[in-house]
Amino acid sequence: LTVLNAGRRYLKAEDLSGKVFVTSGLGGMSGAQAKAAVIAGCVGIIAEVDEAALLKRHKQGWLMEISNNLDHCIARLREARKNKIALSLGYHGNVVDLWERLVYELDKTGELLVDLGSDQTSCHNPFNGGYYPVQLGFEEAKQLLSTNPGKFRTLVQESLKRHVAAINKLSDKGMFFWDYGNAFLLEAQRAGADVEKKGANKTEFRYPSYVQHIMG
Repeated sequence: LTVLNAGRRYLKAEDLSGKVFVTSGLGGMSGAQAKAAVIAGCVGIIAEVDEAALLKRHKQGWLMEISNNLDHCIARLREARKNKIALSLGYHGNVVDLWERLVYELDKTGELLVDLGSDQTSCHNPFNGGYYPVQLGFEEAKQLLSTNPGKFRTLVQESLKRHVAAINKLSDKGMFFWDYGNAFLLEAQRAGADVEKKGANKTEFRYPSYVQHIMG
């Protein structure tokens, strides 16, 4: 319903075939995102750093494909988008790399490959394993978290700034991004990322919340 309503409200589209939804997280509550994309008829690319979560969703049949290669992900995205095929593709990697690759494709070709975007990393718990920084691999990040939590925190905040910078560039070209109630925008703001709504008070963000703006 969130994906469908986002399409209705922000894309003015009842039919989401050929539209692309990019997000992250295939764990607990976020695990249904892949299934939602296919039910809605769009192309869903969902990034997840934990291979166990990807394999679980794939085994369940909630996730159609898995890839750890961004070149392959972009090729599949283009193919499914062109042919209007419903697809859920799990990218085994960091969502920041995925967002930055989409910016690269935009800069290189002028083509905006994503229509809808969100995030379901556990940003209510960003410094204790809810969010993994793009600068490190999953296992390396877990090790740093246990040995040097202060350094881990710094890397998370740097990663959040890169994360938002990429989303902002794509949004400026017409992608519609929303917050999934996971404190992503709040933690990004605390990290110094550019998420505040221009001309509004500091508690307002430039991106809408799914609760008030989409489901409401």
